[in-house]
Amino acid sequence: MHGDGEPASTGNTTGGDGPAPAARTALPSWPRRGLGTLAGCATALLGALYLLAVGTALGPLLLRPRTRAGALEVLTAGARRLVAVERVRRSVFFGDLFPERYEASDRKVLRYLAVRSSTGLLCAVVIALLVFGAVLAGILAYGAGRGTLGWDELLTQVLLGGVLLFLDVQGLYSLAALDARAARECFGPSERELLRRRIDELASSRAAVVEAVDAERRRIERDLHDGLQQRLVALAMLIGRARRGRHPEQADALLLQAHQESQGMLTELREVAWRVYPSALDSLGLEEAIGGVAERSGIPLRTRYEVAAPLPRPVETAAYFVVSESVTNAAKHSSASKIAVTVALDGARLTVRVEDDGTGGASENGSGLTGLRSRVAALDGVLHIHSPLGGPTTITAELPCA
Repeated sequence: MHGDGEPASTGNTTGGDGPAPAARTALPSWPRRGLGTLAGCATALLGALYLLAVGTALGPLLLRPRTRAGALEVLTAGARRLVAVERVRRSVFFGDLFPERYEASDRKVLRYLAVRSSTGLLCAVVIALLVFGAVLAGILAYGAGRGTLGWDELLTQVLLGGVLLFLDVQGLYSLAALDARAARECFGPSERELLRRRIDELASSRAAVVEAVDAERRRIERDLHDGLQQRLVALAMLIGRARRGRHPEQADALLLQAHQESQGMLTELREVAWRVYPSALDSLGLEEAIGGVAERSGIPLRTRYEVAAPLPRPVETAAYFVVSESVTNAAKHSSASKIAVTVALDGARLTVRVEDDGTGGASENGSGLTGLRSRVAALDGVLHIHSPLGGPTTITAELPCA
């Protein structure tokens, strides 16, 4: 059969984990696909004869429940060999590439062999009709050249032949598309399987995003309660003591302490606001927002920003939080002396890499890294964490920008 059916594209269409069911590196030439079509007619005949002969011989065993499993195993074993030939034919003549580790079920193998045999034989009939029509066209041209054919009869034959030629070509095209689609479904995950995987991934990522948002809210509440609220209480106590003080020197000292406490509160409030969402990300962009992370970091941080095109806002936000959370974790837990941040855009994919020289051992199940993974997965991205004991720790996020 011709390989005119749409091939699946290479890449992660399911977010995640399996290759595309079929792909082509280059479209083969028409003569090559024509040979593949003729070979498909021959293999279809072999498949039909096998199903007819072996199926008839094993028919009584297939009808009995006790012997059905063994008979199906024998029938499927031969069918798999014929299907393997079909896979080679699709690869050689049509340039299809299929997943190496995917193994179709017995039911799918038998269904494909039945469909392939019927479509291949039907294709042989269509090709035979096309050849017969070509012979008749030659005879018609010969008669017109000798003058033995009238113009009215010639016009009628040309119109009828044109309609039949159109139907013949459309039949070949439809059979080619059916052949390609059947091969994709047998030799790789079917479109229904890919859709089901995609739905499962979207449901999982949605649940993870909701959980990450709840965790972020709890962290903000904890920062406000354990940090700012306690400092506000201390500030109120200092002001109260200053108001009740009888000595001006003591009141001045308490007011000075209260002023210092208020400055610390402003700094902490600014830190909490930056952790919620940095305003510099909207006004100045990702590069400046990462620069703000470097300024606030207690560890020397070296950044390399290699992005020449504007980024989508969700990608910028996710990239910022990957850097911010990774730097915060390194400062708190890794005992690192330096951190390197690289942000690079390669085609339609943004790569964010954060590496420190700390002690390693970062837990992928921690709340911070789990939230980052959920945030990245919500954009169909991937987060890689490499943190062996003894270090170093490398966190890499790959975010699609298309």
